[in-house]
Amino acid sequence: MDLFLSLLPAIFWGSIVLLNVKIGGGAYSQTLGTTIGALLFSSVVYLIARPELTITIFIVGVISGICWSIGQSGQFKSIEYIGVSKTMPISTGLQIVSTTLFGVLIFREWTTATTIILGVIAIACIIGGIVCTSYDQERSNEEAKKFKKGVVTLLISTLGYLGYAVVARAFGVNGWSALFPQAVGMTIGGIIITYKHKPYNRYTLLNIFPGLFWAAGNMFLFISQPKVGVAISYSLSQTGVVISTLGGIFLLKEKKTKRQLIFIGIGIILIIIGVVCLGLAKR
Repeated sequence: MDLFLSLLPAIFWGSIVLLNVKIGGGAYSQTLGTTIGALLFSSVVYLIARPELTITIFIVGVISGICWSIGQSGQFKSIEYIGVSKTMPISTGLQIVSTTLFGVLIFREWTTATTIILGVIAIACIIGGIVCTSYDQERSNEEAKKFKKGVVTLLISTLGYLGYAVVARAFGVNGWSALFPQAVGMTIGGIIITYKHKPYNRYTLLNIFPGLFWAAGNMFLFISQPKVGVAISYSLSQTGVVISTLGGIFLLKEKKTKRQLIFIGIGIILIIIGVVCLGLAKR
């Protein structure tokens, strides 16, 4: 049962973009709807759990949430350029590498020879996975332009996700206490990012459901961590990239050649190996 609980974040998070794309509406409706859904779910959880909420926790949580909205909107925009099956493994890999390097350089997380070796192997595997999943035999000029736009958008998106993780970490704001204020920040960020595009339509309302999924995944991560440990829960939560990538290919019918499928498969395996190594380094 504990293992199943620790898999739920991956299932929920891996399904979010698939739901967003199926619902449609474009990146702005998806961003605003998702943040509203997360706020609704987090508000209910806060009223039930009543975690500690100081002014510092609230402000830090809001700033962290605004950073998340930047990251998520960029991810949605990249999907429009290069699809789910390319966006998600590249985005996941960039997030893991950036947050890990930041943790090592700023928070001095790797302090032993074992953690350094595991960490270096992990980063090498993840970078290799990113290269494999982005492989394309030949791209037309139009496809090359879209790929470039997608990657640049993901680099900006990664900075947002990095801010989301680092700001909260720097002030020791996490777990149940962070859930509600981060959702408030996400919604504020979503409104600011989408304001000029006026995404107030039925697609925004429908995209509330993926937002509920995101918040549910977060909740189950908090529940599973005390049961199976941070290392295992972290590793399993990142495997959602398998669901989103394969879902993009088989559910959303994104066209791939046989060679591309092989490289994507290898890339996913490398990323998962890297995630497991990072999980072991966190022990």
